[in-house]
Amino acid sequence: MLVPFENLPLESKIWIYQSNRKFSDEEITEIDVALQSFLQNWAAHGTSLEASYQLKYNRFIILAVNQEVQNATGCSIDASVQFIQSLEKNYNVDLLDKMNVTFKLGDHVAHKTLIDFKKMAKDKAVTENTIVFNNLVNSIEEWNENWEVPAGDSWHSRFF
Repeated sequence: MLVPFENLPLESKIWIYQSNRKFSDEEITEIDVALQSFLQNWAAHGTSLEASYQLKYNRFIILAVNQEVQNATGCSIDASVQFIQSLEKNYNVDLLDKMNVTFKLGDHVAHKTLIDFKKMAKDKAVTENTIVFNNLVNSIEEWNENWEVPAGDSWHSRFF
């Protein structure tokens, strides 16, 4: 069951998928429709999941589930991964590779491999103050507080 994102409790479980490229506005509109359809019917063991999503910077897909109502389980998580894989295929993007880093360079959102980001840190092209997207957050509360943070305040700090 699709609900407004702001109606979900702060403890809601989230999954963040970052694209290796920026989606066009037209693609975002199509993905928005696909997400609404998927989440409206997303269920665990026959029980509808109270879920929502956010699309950020034309690059991130954030799925959220209110686990106070019904936990997302193996089969429902598998269904969401299959949905994400279908988006990868339809839009020729990579959404599941966790070996990439997305960060801000001024107003621009950049995407690099972990190896390239590490080299940029060594070359001081990025610093501890560079805003990074910490996609390891697990709840809406963590997402609100710790998603867009200085690299020095996240797991990225090991590169400095």
